[in-house]
Amino acid sequence: MGSFTAFTDRLPDPNWTIRDTGEGHASSYTAGPGFASIKFSSEAPVQINRTNSGRVITRSSGGHTWKIDVTYNPMTRAEFEPVYSFLLQRNGRLNPFYVVLPNQSASRSSTFTSTTIRADAAEHAAGLDYMKQDVFPTDSASTAVPQIGDMFTISDDKDSLHTKAYRVNRVTNNTNYLAGQQPATNERYVYFTPSLQRKVYDDAGITYINPQIRVILTRDIQEYSLGTNNLYQFSLSLEEAQA
Repeated sequence: MGSFTAFTDRLPDPNWTIRDTGEGHASSYTAGPGFASIKFSSEAPVQINRTNSGRVITRSSGGHTWKIDVTYNPMTRAEFEPVYSFLLQRNGRLNPFYVVLPNQSASRSSTFTSTTIRADAAEHAAGLDYMKQDVFPTDSASTAVPQIGDMFTISDDKDSLHTKAYRVNRVTNNTNYLAGQQPATNERYVYFTPSLQRKVYDDAGITYINPQIRVILTRDIQEYSLGTNNLYQFSLSLEEAQA
C-alpha cells in the first residue's frame, strides 16, 4: 500500500478505522466499530440576575462547548484494540483528537454533497451568528444546500487555529431572505450556533461533509469491561477543545 503522510488523529467510528500501521482509512476497506449510542450536548454558560421588580438580566459567562458521550457496540478484540490503543496514545486529556459523528457526516439533503463551499465576504467578524457562503446552485429551490441541523467546520488559510464546529439554524437564499441581507443567486446566508469564535476571511473553506470536531477526553482514566461472551464493552466522554 506504500507510504502515507501521517498517522490518523480521528477516532475510529463506523465509517473510519485504523490499520495496524496507524494510517486511517474509510469503511470502503474495512468498517470501523459501530456506535451503539451518542449523547450530544451544547453547553453555553449564562449568568442570570433578577432585579426586585422582576426584570431579568442575562450575560454570557463563558465560551460555548460541544460535549459528546459515545457508547460502542460490543466489540471483538480485533475491533476493540485499535480504538483503545488510539485513546491511550492521547495520554488522557493531554492530546486532542478529532471525531466525526455518524449522524453528522453528511447533510440531511442527499443532493448536497459539495466540498467546495467558501466564505464570501472580505471578512466575517468574530461574534456574528451568520455567514454569507457561495458556490451553491443558482436555483433558489435547489435542495443542494445546507439543511437545518447540518454541522460544519472552517478551514481558513489565514487562521489555522479556527477549529470550532458550528450547527446550522437557518438558510436564506436570493428569493427568501432577511431584509438587508439578500445573497446572490449562487450564495446563501447561513445562520448557525454558536456565533463565530474567530474572524473568518474571504474564500475560507467550509466543510459540511465529514466535519471533524476537535475534542479531548473528559477523564484521564479509560477503562473497559470484558464479558463472558468475550466481547468488550467500552464508552467514552468527550468535550470540544478548540486550538
